[in-house]
Amino acid sequence: MLTAFAEVGVVPVVELTDPGQGAPLLEALTGGGCAIAEITLRTDAALEAIRTLRRSHPDALIGAGTVLTLDAAAQVVEAGARFVVSPATNPELIAFCRSAGVPVFPGAATPTEVDAAVRAGADAVKFFPAEAMGGIPVLKALAGPFREVSFVPTGGINESNLADYLRVPNVLACGGTWLVAPTLLAEERFDRIEALTREAVEIAARARAGAAA
Repeated sequence: MLTAFAEVGVVPVVELTDPGQGAPLLEALTGGGCAIAEITLRTDAALEAIRTLRRSHPDALIGAGTVLTLDAAAQVVEAGARFVVSPATNPELIAFCRSAGVPVFPGAATPTEVDAAVRAGADAVKFFPAEAMGGIPVLKALAGPFREVSFVPTGGINESNLADYLRVPNVLACGGTWLVAPTLLAEERFDRIEALTREAVEIAARARAGAAA
């Protein structure tokens, strides 16, 4: 899972109101080079969308986001989520996901929270809300005491600053809603979603190549 995230560099954060849009959405994301989707539990359609996509696209990395409780974690795991993302650090939730064999990315924004997430067994840490909490300078500062921790910054990231984030060594990938904005879904602009995804994947590839040079 971590390797797949790192290879693509972006994790589309999706708020679906209609499970029926899941399949054409994933086709658009895949067409753009990113067979990954974090379906957030912000709508009633999320669980059904995860179930449906896991059946129709078994090779895609379909995960659940905005998972706040143990009950919600159990539901998304039962639905087939291949990874779980939470905006906060809940040790019990992390323990449950690890016991179920599902990678978990809890949210953290301070050294104390990062330490708690790592001690609880987080696979990587979601740095959230990234821009509001100081962005790249904070991630670079966290790299000192937390040298082995990988981060997935989310919040305020888009095509204008994606490359800057991905050049930071401790950034695994970046989460983003701009690829699948609610207005694009409402208008079923899957062509635009595919184009934005392709652009983001290309930005990520150039950024990683430049960082490695």
